[in-house]
Amino acid sequence: METIDISYLSLGIGLLLLLIPLFYIWKFKTGLLHATVIGTVRMIVQLFFIGVYLNYLFLWDNPWINFLWVIVMIFVASQTALARTQLKRKILLLPISAGFLCSVVCVGLFFIGIVLQIEKVFSARYFIPIFGILMGNMLSSNVIALNAYYSGLKREQQLYRYLLGNGATRAEAQAPFIRQAIIKAFSPLIANISVMGLVAFPGTMIGQILGGSSPNVAIKYQMMIMVITFTASMLSLMITISLASQKSFDAYGKLLSVMVEKKEHK
Repeated sequence: METIDISYLSLGIGLLLLLIPLFYIWKFKTGLLHATVIGTVRMIVQLFFIGVYLNYLFLWDNPWINFLWVIVMIFVASQTALARTQLKRKILLLPISAGFLCSVVCVGLFFIGIVLQIEKVFSARYFIPIFGILMGNMLSSNVIALNAYYSGLKREQQLYRYLLGNGATRAEAQAPFIRQAIIKAFSPLIANISVMGLVAFPGTMIGQILGGSSPNVAIKYQMMIMVITFTASMLSLMITISLASQKSFDAYGKLLSVMVEKKEHK
């Protein structure tokens, strides 16, 4: 059974549904109208562009081109994370990029090569979608966790110094702040996992069923997608914090200026 295609006319009719949220955004003067319209237009343009590019990726199915595309995704994700967290590039760019790269390669290739047992692990059909799913989830969790981690350190520097002064190692003094970052970033994901299939059907499962896969196959894929996204997100965060901490503190354990200072307008 093939997936029913959506004609461009039908797609345009479907997009008219956006008039409902746009109306309420305008009615209550939220100030989000312009951002919503621009965001929607960007989404449409970007997805059409990606659709065209993916057609060529699947046609060529070249491992080097596929891996280059992943590197581009990692670069864009790293820049996006820095922009959303307002962290300095010279301190966090390499740690975030390394965290993304190590996690997505280790977890992604494990899933494709060991779990799915696919000989051509760099096959575009699996390599690109799996790595894309991992990158999207890692980006969201890292942004939340890094914000919580550095905000906590900046807000409670006295506690951090107190722990160091009482004999704690740097890792032990950082542990409470890492704990809070993990709780804040992963609590929503854990809550989502716990109600999976009861309250909501996830996108991967729905997509596979619409694509003709049996529910049993779709369920197993969805289970593994949740596991690998959870694992990759946690691993990338730990790698990022571990590497970033080497540049975030001076020799005495004092937190350096890691946040981008906002310029005051006179």
